[in-house]
Amino acid sequence: MAVPDHLEDLRIDRSARPAESPWRRRILLLALAVLIVGVAAWWLVSGAAIEVETARVVELQGNAATGGASVLDASGYVVARREATASSKITGRLVEVAIEEGMAVEEGQMLARLDDANARRALELARAQLAAAVSALAELEVRRREADLDLRRVSDLALEGVVSRSALDTAQAERDARVAQLAAARDRVEVARREGALREQELEDTIIRAPFDGVVISKDAQPGEIVSPVSAGGGFTRTGIGTIVDMASLEIEVDVNEAYIQRVQTGQPVRATLDAYPDWQIPGKVITTVPAADREKATVKVRIGFDALGDARILPDMGVKVAFQAEVDPRAAPRARLIVPERTVRRSGATGVVFVVRDGTVERRAVSIGGTTAGGVEVRAGLRAGDEVVLSPPAELEDGAAVRVRKGSG
Repeated sequence: MAVPDHLEDLRIDRSARPAESPWRRRILLLALAVLIVGVAAWWLVSGAAIEVETARVVELQGNAATGGASVLDASGYVVARREATASSKITGRLVEVAIEEGMAVEEGQMLARLDDANARRALELARAQLAAAVSALAELEVRRREADLDLRRVSDLALEGVVSRSALDTAQAERDARVAQLAAARDRVEVARREGALREQELEDTIIRAPFDGVVISKDAQPGEIVSPVSAGGGFTRTGIGTIVDMASLEIEVDVNEAYIQRVQTGQPVRATLDAYPDWQIPGKVITTVPAADREKATVKVRIGFDALGDARILPDMGVKVAFQAEVDPRAAPRARLIVPERTVRRSGATGVVFVVRDGTVERRAVSIGGTTAGGVEVRAGLRAGDEVVLSPPAELEDGAAVRVRKGSG
């Protein structure tokens, strides 16, 4: 018997697979959503962290034998107290220049020579005039002696009554005239002698000599050029042939902010470091503080002398950094000091603020500031050795802020 078609549709197919549960799919979707939210939150948090550079707090052991701590650092230049541009006293053309850069010269040594043709001719003329004046003087001395003899004879004859009184007066007047002429001739000889000395000096002035012992640091003229003691002729006239520096007069000049000038005293020991030789510390002492302030820069100039000179590495106009040292009691025990880079501290007088990095966040700390050293700033309170502090803290950095330490810092 055949089964109707509508009854066949109601038969259960046992071979078909059961449908998958919807809860499993919901759980998977929920887990994926949580993962996405977590990734987004991590990205947002890490993106909000401020990237910073850090440095470690360093502990240094003080030593009385090596000097006191630095109370102030300053920058300046090596200068020479004796420096001169050698020039001539007269205007003339150079025929010889006997100097080169780096050449050592002694006081009075010839540096250059001007054309001396006119000076020599003038000297020869002055000598000839002196010779003529001396000859005229010799002739007048003879005339005076003759007048003396005539006066003696006339006087004897007048006593005997042989000649008149007027003849005696005439002989006396002649003798007085010869004496006056002789005195004038002597004056002319002196004038000629001084004229000759002047011409000799003019000839000597054609030779330019070193004013003191030193080293030539520049050569500014060549043979054939015109030199003059004053600027004339535009760019065609030189006012000097070279510059000489007395290396024994080298010292340091630094500008100290007037807010810290009270830390500087005359005779205070310093340690100087040339920019060209950063590993070479040169001892020195404060010579004086110039009693005038620069109104525009708010600084005071300080002169510093080297304890010993003579090293060829010290040259004029070199850049130098100076650390002013505190006086040390040799009986005092060494004291440990905590040093941080100066740009880690937001300063306000003797106090300041630093930011210490801990577990990805920063802690704002108030610190007590001591003196400055070549390596940074001394912190007397508020930090411990090994603390990690932020370099150049950004303006937006606050206590508790999240930070990310830049690779390679610390």
